[in-house]
This record gives sequence, C-alpha cells and structure tokens, in this order.
Amino acid sequence: QVQLVESGGDSVQAGGSLRLSCAASGSPARDFCMAWFRQAEGKEREGVATIAGDGSTHYADSVKGRFTISQDNAKNTVYLQMNSLKPGDTAMYYCAAGSPPCTWSSSSYRYWGQGTQVTVSS
Repeated sequence: QVQLVESGGDSVQAGGSLRLSCAASGSPARDFCMAWFRQAEGKEREGVATIAGDGSTHYADSVKGRFTISQDNAKNTVYLQMNSLKPGDTAMYYCAAGSPPCTWSSSSYRYWGQGTQVTVSS
C-alpha cells in the first residue's frame, strides 16, 4: 500500500513552467509503476507520463519534448517538470501508482493522490 500527495499546481501564463511533486509514503515508489494523469473539465482522464522502477519513461504525444517525469528514490518522490505550458495543459493533475508494467489505462493504477490544479492562461 502507498499513499500519494501531490503539490506544485498553480496558475501560470502560456510558455511558463511548473514542477509538480508526488510524495509517496508507506512503500517505495520504485516498487510501482508511477504515472501522472490529468483531467480537464468535461473531459476524460488521460495519461501524461509514466516511469517504471528501472527508470524507463513514456510520454503522451501531446507533452513529448515539453514534460519530463523523474523519480528521487531517496526522497520517495516523483516529479513532473512541465515546460512551454499551453492553455490546453489546464487540468487537474493526479499522481498514480500501480503494479508494473506501466500502462496508459487508469484502471491499472490502484493508488491515487488527491490531485493538484494547473491552470495555464493565454
């Protein structure tokens, strides 16, 4: 079992950057596939980035080259560095943990944080 707490969401202008953090407790995050999902108002939840215990990462096409997922095992924390933000990135961002292998299906992730809001204005 693992508990997840996100932070770092904010309101920024287009072109700006944010770093989201997901602090894990109860179990090592490296034992799970860790992922960031987002859900915009009126839209379905979508996967943004995943990171496996071996450090391998995957990104949604919409964020490739702009977002970077990383993991600090000493702090048991997963990060999402978001650069060149666009209004279309506006959403609630959720951290999730699930059994490997990593997938894009939200149903594969058993543990979820409460979410952190990112708002990007033009």
